[in-house]
Amino acid sequence: MRAVDVASTRDRLLAAARSVVEEHGYGGASVAAISVAAGVANGTLYRHFGSKAELFVEVFRDVCGREVDAMRAAVEQVGQDGRPDPVERVLAPLDVFARRALQNRTLAWALLAEPVDALVDEVRLEYRRTYRDLLVGLLADAVDAGALPPQDAGLTAAALVGAVGEALVGPVSPRAEPASGTDDSLLSGLRDVCRRATGAPPRGPDRLPQGDGDRR
Repeated sequence: MRAVDVASTRDRLLAAARSVVEEHGYGGASVAAISVAAGVANGTLYRHFGSKAELFVEVFRDVCGREVDAMRAAVEQVGQDGRPDPVERVLAPLDVFARRALQNRTLAWALLAEPVDALVDEVRLEYRRTYRDLLVGLLADAVDAGALPPQDAGLTAAALVGAVGEALVGPVSPRAEPASGTDDSLLSGLRDVCRRATGAPPRGPDRLPQGDGDRR
């Protein structure tokens, strides 16, 4: 088989796996379902990946990498008028992450909390650290600018990542209880929680930034 054919088949399997996870979650992403979506025989998957877990390590890296890109883009969009608000730069990536999760609940459940193989869970934890590290720098910048009180940026960042993730687990769960409010009210409330956690001074009602709300 030519190298280009191998790469093409591998890419089809990755795209198919992601599509199946988006629709059915990790638990519903069987080898058979992925193979059908990719248009290949079941055994083909094992010629490109040692196991289903290895395939999903790559799928999770791709999807989580897109989340990081969207969060960084949200930061860059703050203050394009030349006067960036240091606190808004901390809140913007959290807003975007939460909004994107609510717009694709099945995928968000797989990324955040669905039981997965140990190899996949390692990637999940790796990217939680990446989210935290992004916030550490932003928090340190805000403290240096006098927009936030002195604090342990690493501790605050870890707390923010944990709070946002935990707050979203219920709403994106396949067994979620009926929502008591709209997605926008949840996002607004979560934003208030994050603002208070940073020690930022209170302010009037925030207009939620739209950010990159589409998962692609």
